[in-house]
Amino acid sequence: MIAVKRNGVMATRKEVAELAGVSEATVSRVLNGVGPIRKQTREKVLSAARELGYTPNSLARNLALKRSGNLGVIMPYLPKARLFSAYYFSEILNGIGSKAQQEGYDLLMIFRNAEEPTDYEELFRMHKVDGLVILGAKDELGEREALRALKQNQRPFCVVNQHFDGEDFPEVDADHVEGSYAAAGHLLAEGYRRIAFLNGPVSYSNSVDRRAGYERALADYGMIPELQLQYEGNFSRKSGLAAARDIAARLQEMDAVFAANDRMAIGLIQGLEAIGTTAAEFPAIVGYDDSDAAEMVTPALTSVRVPFFEIGETAAGQVLSNRAGVQELAGRILLPTKLVVRASSLGSARQEHCCSLSRRLE
Repeated sequence: MIAVKRNGVMATRKEVAELAGVSEATVSRVLNGVGPIRKQTREKVLSAARELGYTPNSLARNLALKRSGNLGVIMPYLPKARLFSAYYFSEILNGIGSKAQQEGYDLLMIFRNAEEPTDYEELFRMHKVDGLVILGAKDELGEREALRALKQNQRPFCVVNQHFDGEDFPEVDADHVEGSYAAAGHLLAEGYRRIAFLNGPVSYSNSVDRRAGYERALADYGMIPELQLQYEGNFSRKSGLAAARDIAARLQEMDAVFAANDRMAIGLIQGLEAIGTTAAEFPAIVGYDDSDAAEMVTPALTSVRVPFFEIGETAAGQVLSNRAGVQELAGRILLPTKLVVRASSLGSARQEHCCSLSRRLE
């Protein structure tokens, strides 16, 4: 470990020890934050290091501590998908990165191909990461086995936005049952009764949670979900566009649509307009995520705000606070959501938009 003195000569750990009047081992413990050190001794070492302009070499320090200095982030490999431009991934990654920086860690992005065997344990065996935050996990056998191996070996990890029934994995997510309940409940309170539901794949637990909230809201009004009004997309705008064709064929049977994320909701709005949906036929629409695009679409989209940044920050905090095994990893942590009401689901505001839409379609 070396650094540059003010006069340009390289300073060493031995010189720091001599100036502070302690051993090199003590200097190492102070600078690496290892073991109990008296406050007076710590201050002497840090003062000597500052005077000499000494900064520990991070690579050597990590090797000495048998750590990589990396917080691993598992991302799904989706060819041609612009993951980093997606509001969901960008916000969560910002939260993870913010916490990692505070703790002095770098991020190592690892893309997982769904066609290949899942082996997260290998990343720890090879000392590539000191902890893992896992995004895009699905409830599949291979995924469960890989996560069980991490838990069995007491590796610091956290799963984001996915729940595994019957397991006790550390997880951080939003309360999607309550969020969906608020969205569907808002439409019901506005007087809509035939509410279609455009959900994501059921291999994701948040899709299951959103459906549960939707069904609970209907039940509170004495209503039973109608299977012919339920559709499945894949959370992309294109799947919203595709769903628009099927929904347009049954518009006379519905007066509102709840979409499980904003991208599908926006694709649906654009698809219905492209098909030539009339003002009288256009349904009320509610999205989910409250992405930046929710305010840019016309009409502005009512949506459920999900604290993605805080989810990422909390997940990283869970991993990094437990990287040394100092405490048991927490179980499932759910952060609150919030319904943000805009024009797309309000009668008077929608009517104004529909008049504008009608003029454009004529």
